[in-house]
This record gives sequence, structure tokens and C-alpha cells, in this order.
Amino acid sequence: MDRLMQTFALIEISISSAIIMIWLLKIIFQINLPFAARSILLILLGNIFFWPLGFFMELPLAAYVRGVTGDLSIVSMVLLWSSLLPTDKSNPIAFKVAIGLVAIAFYPLALGFSMFDPYVWGYGSIGFLIAVLVFAVICGLANWQKGVWIIALAIVAWSFHWHESTNLWDYLLDPFLGIWAIGSSVNSFRLKVRKQVQSGYLFRAG
Repeated sequence: MDRLMQTFALIEISISSAIIMIWLLKIIFQINLPFAARSILLILLGNIFFWPLGFFMELPLAAYVRGVTGDLSIVSMVLLWSSLLPTDKSNPIAFKVAIGLVAIAFYPLALGFSMFDPYVWGYGSIGFLIAVLVFAVICGLANWQKGVWIIALAIVAWSFHWHESTNLWDYLLDPFLGIWAIGSSVNSFRLKVRKQVQSGYLFRAG
């Protein structure tokens, strides 16, 4: 069973690493690859990360990546994987801000900057689980069904101990998700301010 879990973990990291490589290629070369090309690249790069490369590496590339990053949260993984789909839409700014604020508050406390440690809530706290479910309901009321599915998958994965961790936090949040949420939120606000400034210059009197 443990070997099977390790294999699934390597598959997850391989796919996630391949998608990040595709995203970097898109950014660096300023190209918009069609879905078919992205799918082919995903298969090729995913296999490169999953299988040992031979003489100079005993383990697959994914194993070394996992050794550095650990397992991604289910939320990160679903957001990353869904970004490859042609029907994927941008995530609501409110979701990014919420994740960013939670990360800013959570990690300093979890790392021991206070006597209060919210990480322990993840070990079966009913109150914390209810709070997560309420957040999913809010996503549904905001007509963001993708958010409901993401949180539902995270809770299901946690209940089945899909990853090595038994803490719900590790299925909902990871440092990379927090960094992405904070950076994306700041960038969205920056673009909004720039648009308002440009609009003001365009329509100013005189």
C-alpha cells in the first residue's frame, strides 16, 4: 500500500512539474499553445519526470522535486492541472485574496511565532471542518462551482489519507499556493489601479 501511495505521489509531481514547464515555455516564448500541443508536451515531459533517466540518476526527477517541495496540496494540484484545460477560466480575485490572507496568518503562527498553533485544527477539528465547508458554500453562493469541487476533492482526499499527511491543512494549503495567491492578488490590484489611472487620464477635463 505504501509503495502504491509513493507511485501515485510521483505521478502527481510528474504531471504538476510538466504543467509548470509548459507554463514557463508559454511565458518565456510568449506563445499560446493549442490544447493538442499542450497535451503532447504534458505526456512527454510527464514521462521524463516520472522515469529514471539512467546512468546519472538513480531516482526519477519527480522524486528529487518531491524531496524539495513535498506533496502539493490538493487545492494547488487541481488549480494547476485545470489550468491546462481549454475551458479553464481565471479564478476569482476574492478567492485569491482569501487564500493569501489565510497563508499570511497561518504560516507565521504554525512556525512558532506565537503560542497559538492553528495547524493542530487539521487533526480532526470539527470546528475547522465546518469552517472549510462554509467556505465551500460561499463559493457556491458566489456561483463559482469550481471552488466547491476543489474543496470537496481536498476533503475527500484527506478522509481517505490520499497523501502521507493526516492533517487537513496539508490538503488545503501549501506555501506555493500561498505565494501564488498573494502575488496574483497584488498583480490584480496593480492592474486595476493602472487601468483606473489610465482611464482618468483619458477622460479628464480639458
